[in-house]
Amino acid sequence: MNDKVALRLLQTGVPGLDTLLGGGLPEFSFNLVAGPPGSGKTTLAHQIMFAVATAERRALFFTVLGEPPLKMLRYQQQFSFFDMNKVGPAIRYVNLSDSLRAGDLSGVLERIMVEVEAFSPALVFVDSFRSVVQTARSGNEGVADLEFFIQELGTRMTSWQATSFLIGEYASSDPEANPITTVADGVISLAQVQQHSTVVRKMRIVKMRGRAHLAGSHNFSMTDDGLRIYPRILPPLADDRVPGVPVDRNPRRISTGVPGLDALLYGGMPQGHTMLLSGPTGSGKTIIATRFLQEGVRQGEKGVAMYFEKGTPRLRNAELAELVQDGDVSVVESRLLDLTVDELIDELVRTIERTSAKRLVIDSLSEFDLYMAPEYHADLRLAVFRLLSEVAKLGVSAMVTIGLNDAFGELRFGESNIPFLTDGIVSLRYAEVDGRLQKFMSVVKVRGCAHSNDVRLYRITDAGLEVDELPTEVLGVFGGGAARSVAPA
Repeated sequence: MNDKVALRLLQTGVPGLDTLLGGGLPEFSFNLVAGPPGSGKTTLAHQIMFAVATAERRALFFTVLGEPPLKMLRYQQQFSFFDMNKVGPAIRYVNLSDSLRAGDLSGVLERIMVEVEAFSPALVFVDSFRSVVQTARSGNEGVADLEFFIQELGTRMTSWQATSFLIGEYASSDPEANPITTVADGVISLAQVQQHSTVVRKMRIVKMRGRAHLAGSHNFSMTDDGLRIYPRILPPLADDRVPGVPVDRNPRRISTGVPGLDALLYGGMPQGHTMLLSGPTGSGKTIIATRFLQEGVRQGEKGVAMYFEKGTPRLRNAELAELVQDGDVSVVESRLLDLTVDELIDELVRTIERTSAKRLVIDSLSEFDLYMAPEYHADLRLAVFRLLSEVAKLGVSAMVTIGLNDAFGELRFGESNIPFLTDGIVSLRYAEVDGRLQKFMSVVKVRGCAHSNDVRLYRITDAGLEVDELPTEVLGVFGGGAARSVAPA
């Protein structure tokens, strides 16, 4: 016989938070939401409240601020989660300022209990609880009385079968030392970390009884929809990486939009692969990437383009600009000087899912590195790995560009070991031939697929990019003869 008590979990409605909590918030738990002013505590509380509260599961929100609840509501109404129809029948606000001024914790507790008995809520919020604590430390109440008040409040809330939240302006080092955390079943800490001129929002689950929650600090952002948390975990494996799923030994080839490159790839780029276009400035990386998107649209496939310094206002390709205007290609771009990888990946994934895009261009990873927040510069490879892992999970075929410093005759494919992360590499290089600067293309690798090893001469014209057979007289430019390609039968 199994007498184990099962904890019912409440879905918080905050993207990413349930993952941090190990599946959701335990019902009837007594929780502390801590953080400095402006860290998002009140917004988080309201987001949870409006997601969970119903006419059958009502919520009571106590305010002990100097400002009236109407002022707080004026700002909370700006978020998309706010539902005015729930205020009254499902959600009630009570101001405890008058009770708090008396300086009697027992009186405050009694007022809370009266309101709870009258409304029978399943959710109770007290914002800001630190005002209560400061009143106790002013001399009217001792520390022992404060601890009794906290224990009594938690006990009574649990006996009423209410999930409760105390919200307080505690610094990141305060909650662990505060007696409240001893009684609390869960402690959620919010912070704003400043790095150089960048401020990054962080969330940490300090404590959550009965749940295998995620440890560590996790980034989150404040959007028009409320808080959005980005758990520091890798995305699920793509289907072709899952054990037991048959591996496609002969993936379908899709055209890149450049016939000469398709020939080097023995019919085109394998569907669902990520191809790195590596080369110096002016070598045609963006042109190839543009042709890749155009070819997708021609075949009825939507596309997404992620730009950093080549944003839509600076697109010189009229054909691509027309595709964007027609809605066939969606552009993801940021004007922020300090990007967080989490926000960037989140926006990219949502755009791909919203448009059902099959092709993606990221132009370029070199600029991505320049615009990232300082905390990500130490490990660009990890940031790119997370980005490409999400793309692989979605089954999108992607072309990613990376710029290199001009080094004629030197064979390089990228920085920070990034080339190891992609399924294929196309190298674009310059070489001086008979007093003229010429461009050469070669396919370095395509995972699991045959490809040509030839080096091909190509030109950039008004029509785009034209690839030739390599003239015999320049075979030795790169230090050895180049074998002619023989397409497989």
